[in-house]
Amino acid sequence: MSERLPILYNKKPCYDIVFTQSFDGLWDELQALGCEDRRLCIVTDSKVDELYGAAVFSMLEDRCRKAVKYVFPNGEENKTLDTVRGVYTFLIEEGFDRRDMLIALGGGVVGDLTGYTAATYLRGIDFIQVPTTLLSQADSSIGGKTGVDFDGYKNMVGAFKMPRLVYMNLAVLGTLEERQFFSGFAEVMKSALLKDSLFYEWLLENMYEICERDLDVLQEMLMRSCGIKKLVVEKDPMEQGDRALLNLGHTIGHAIEKYKNFELYHGECVALGCVAAAYISWKKELLSMDEYYEIRDMFVPFNLPISIDDIEPQEILRLTKSDKKMEAGTIKFILLKKIGRAVIDRTVTDDEILAAVNEIYFSEEDAHE
Repeated sequence: MSERLPILYNKKPCYDIVFTQSFDGLWDELQALGCEDRRLCIVTDSKVDELYGAAVFSMLEDRCRKAVKYVFPNGEENKTLDTVRGVYTFLIEEGFDRRDMLIALGGGVVGDLTGYTAATYLRGIDFIQVPTTLLSQADSSIGGKTGVDFDGYKNMVGAFKMPRLVYMNLAVLGTLEERQFFSGFAEVMKSALLKDSLFYEWLLENMYEICERDLDVLQEMLMRSCGIKKLVVEKDPMEQGDRALLNLGHTIGHAIEKYKNFELYHGECVALGCVAAAYISWKKELLSMDEYYEIRDMFVPFNLPISIDDIEPQEILRLTKSDKKMEAGTIKFILLKKIGRAVIDRTVTDDEILAAVNEIYFSEEDAHE
């Protein structure tokens, strides 16, 4: 059974998120957007193309003005301006104009890169998101943030560009490797921590079904998680205020991600960042000690890390200073006043960040104790 969640922009309907369990309804959604007379380009990566490229392409072929597909190599290392340049060249050679549309078929890398291409090609053409990972379904496909990495700095070049549609086929989550699935779950847990304590409790109550990837449970989970993001982005679509709350766990998480040269998955780094943020919240007497340890330990049943070895805490601190969430030399740090209530804090010191990084750092000395 499919469900819809409408997203508003400036209090007007902007696009729908469609939650379903197959690709069967995709063409009907595209037809409702007037795609019969448009050129459509599926942008995907090599891994997703092997799984779903042919099936999705066959739905478009002979139904629209022209259907083409652009495939780039899988991996975060390809989320660059060089890849965007390749898509530009392909679109020019295929004669794409402003009436045509891009279809981002893939995870966060594909969605972010395709969205940025759509925002900048001919000063903007339409695109839709067809996210195929839990991470992209729970977070990156929603809200209109697009971008690419630059010299290893995550999403440093980007633009706001709202999709015309987000189409989620939850059945694709069954093909995800375990580590990638749970990486995506970190963003779900983050949404509960920052805005909805009842959802947090629901996640724990449905832990078994989530880990077993029960589709009906996953559909309810994503409806609730995306509903939280909907409330935040509708209130602050351009991140001038409360939308920054969605960055819970990301300041230290992004620094770890860059330090480890993207060897860790994004959600794994977000989990570590959430633990660090909760630690700072405890030390600033916003959370109790029991609340901190509960938050930390609740990542464990979902196969997410709460400690990390082989890092240099001072270097992690330095990397937080290059985060794009800096304002006038001050980090907008997202802390927790309680489970379900996040706040923006501009008073976090270097010493507090360093103490939090040391809290999650599992050194060789620790291993021998």
